[in-house]
Amino acid sequence: MVYNWPDYIQALAYPATCILCGAPGEDDRDLCRGCHQDLPHNHHPCRHCALPLPGQAPPGSLCGECLKKSPLFDRCHAALSYETPVDHLISGLKFHGRLSYGRLMAELLGQYLNQGDDGLPELIIPVPLHPSRLRERGFNQALELAQPLSRLFDIPIDSTRCIRSRPTEPQSGLDKKARRRNIRGAFEIRENLETKHVALVDDVVTTGSTVNELARLLRRHGAERIEVWAVARRAPHP
Repeated sequence: MVYNWPDYIQALAYPATCILCGAPGEDDRDLCRGCHQDLPHNHHPCRHCALPLPGQAPPGSLCGECLKKSPLFDRCHAALSYETPVDHLISGLKFHGRLSYGRLMAELLGQYLNQGDDGLPELIIPVPLHPSRLRERGFNQALELAQPLSRLFDIPIDSTRCIRSRPTEPQSGLDKKARRRNIRGAFEIRENLETKHVALVDDVVTTGSTVNELARLLRRHGAERIEVWAVARRAPHP
């Protein structure tokens, strides 16, 4: 039997421990079985934008917004609903630099994506940060999520072609119309795509304004199928 000795020794020295409750982790993941089961899994999503729908909604249903106007991306996959403790994990990664939270959330998203039957994309594009925000934060949370997914599915990452060319206000405090105005024209794509099927990776999708703006540009530059891979889907404010 051949062991990956560095990983084996690390597992002995630093056994997986649940990030949420401190109990032993399960399957070498920093999450125990009970906390995993208690997570707000997105079991009944809108088939287009992944908005959580009522449990009685038939599989493949569309939400009211998608019935009125389809998003510019083809499909969003979001593993969880943006509820406690998912909000704690996301804010811990984004604002407190807890990169272990990002690894855990990427594992959960990867597990969710593995259950689907869609063909895999050819390229992963993490939603970019403006350089000033990147300097302030020290990392791009979307890239931290994208890297484990790239290794899991053996899909390359392109983190340089798409740039955020102007700073924007944080989307979290804005309503849907303000989010669209805030993000309009905030991105640039430096060159056309050679690949036709791409996945945009982000931590949370709320109104979809950010990924819609990126999808609009990606289609102009050659993308034919655009998925959104997100840890969580959040119901937008009215």
